[in-house]
Amino acid sequence: MKKIVKLSIAVLAVVIAMAFKPIINPELGIGSAIPKPDYKMMDVNGKEISLVGVKGENGLLVIFSCNTCPYVKLSETRIKEVAAFAKRNKIGVIVVNSNEAQRDADDSFEEMKKYAKSQAYDFSYVVDKNSQLADAFGATRTPHTFLFDKKGLAYRGAIDDNIKDANEAKEHFLKDAIMAVGEGKPVKVNSTKSVGCSIKRVEE
Repeated sequence: MKKIVKLSIAVLAVVIAMAFKPIINPELGIGSAIPKPDYKMMDVNGKEISLVGVKGENGLLVIFSCNTCPYVKLSETRIKEVAAFAKRNKIGVIVVNSNEAQRDADDSFEEMKKYAKSQAYDFSYVVDKNSQLADAFGATRTPHTFLFDKKGLAYRGAIDDNIKDANEAKEHFLKDAIMAVGEGKPVKVNSTKSVGCSIKRVEE
């Protein structure tokens, strides 16, 4: 009888935990259209912008990031490099902060503005209120990248194959994908595993 009671309590605890866990969609599939293209987000420059408003002639690069993740800090130079490379290939760039659970702390809008300035960002850095865009993309990590060409999602995943040391990277997945999209060619490696910090969603 005691075993049954303990088992029932354990099952109930799992059910309750699942009920309060944020619902995250599966990671966006290759070929998918841009989710929530008209969803307005506040940029650090004080203007509301949408994904469709940022999209370039050849496509759009969306990077889920933040101010605080150690993996983002290891990728700061890489993020700026791939953003500049994307722009040269007529691909719009937007970096998205979906850490809603830390909005009253180091991922606040004011801290985002300071961070963008310290990093000399020359691309959009926006607040994803209630992690709505991250949920729509099925994004789970920072950094987590999604590259769209004219038809749909062409690449998703990591920037390269060595999150800890850019100098040791042998495969530059995102840069190769950007080059292919810029040239109107298929992306050879279109999906890799994103390694980084979890996006800090609010549990309701």
